[in-house]
Amino acid sequence: MEKNPKVSVIMPIYNSSEFLRDGLDSILKQTLADIEIICVDDGSKDNSLEILREYEKKDSRIRVIAQENQGAGAARNHGISYAKGEYLSFLDSDDFFERDMLKDAYDAAHAAEADVCVFDADLFDHTTKEYKPCTWAFRRQYFPDHQPFSPLEEEVRDNIFRMFNGWPWDKLYRREFVERIHLEYQNLRTTNDMFFVFIGLARAKKIVTVDKVLVHQRVNVKTSLSRTREKSWNCFYTALLAMQEELKRCRLYERLEKAFVNWALNFSLWQLNTMEGEAFNKTYNLLKREGFERLDITRHDRSYFFNSKEYLQFLKVFTTPREKYER
Repeated sequence: MEKNPKVSVIMPIYNSSEFLRDGLDSILKQTLADIEIICVDDGSKDNSLEILREYEKKDSRIRVIAQENQGAGAARNHGISYAKGEYLSFLDSDDFFERDMLKDAYDAAHAAEADVCVFDADLFDHTTKEYKPCTWAFRRQYFPDHQPFSPLEEEVRDNIFRMFNGWPWDKLYRREFVERIHLEYQNLRTTNDMFFVFIGLARAKKIVTVDKVLVHQRVNVKTSLSRTREKSWNCFYTALLAMQEELKRCRLYERLEKAFVNWALNFSLWQLNTMEGEAFNKTYNLLKREGFERLDITRHDRSYFFNSKEYLQFLKVFTTPREKYER
């Protein structure tokens, strides 16, 4: 009987030929060799699929799946359906990885029997070629003094959505856990990973961390979807509503409401403050007219919120017509 690999690496690819070889090479050089690499080409129009086929012939651990363009969320879900590993790793094709990334993360997760393992990351500026710290995705000050830990522990639950970021590539997920709770990525142009990441954290029985930089996120790339969020300006709101609904469905909302409401305010204001032009106007009016209320932000007073500046900006937006609002 064929033995399942320890980790299934799932990588969505779309027009990634510029960086694809670097990413694949850093996965193939991992010190944890017992892996499978599921590459889902999401209808690339460059030569990404040709590069993938080339690598598939070189290494039997690589499996290439081609689909019509449906977005990264759909590509990751497609990859999950083929995965056989004990744990799942979701990596982006333009990032690159430390050689011990999968081994260190797998060893920690397996030893703790954790549903989720999170490790540290930094940023690689594609233009300047400089490495920069990523201070907002691995916030040690909110971790409890023991591991593994549960998201529902008293000292954890209010911070569970701010101790880590809502991207998947700095985490391992137990495949059995993902399949058992039917966890899937949303089919959104942007913010398609937040629901998967945060619902996974909220529903995990055990979370463990590895306090090492193991992945390097490539930033300042002109072709990145994150540079054109104005085209999908309301995806953040769709994701937040889905997350809220799922927490209620799983009867976790009452215990995690403070964590959710604070995250919803932080994320909504970040979206607003980084939008321009008509996308800013649409985001502003959406939050003012219904968003803040539906996300339960209006239900609480200032003492409920972690950041007083964010609360004051919420009040300003909520009480000020768009034409009178000054940024």
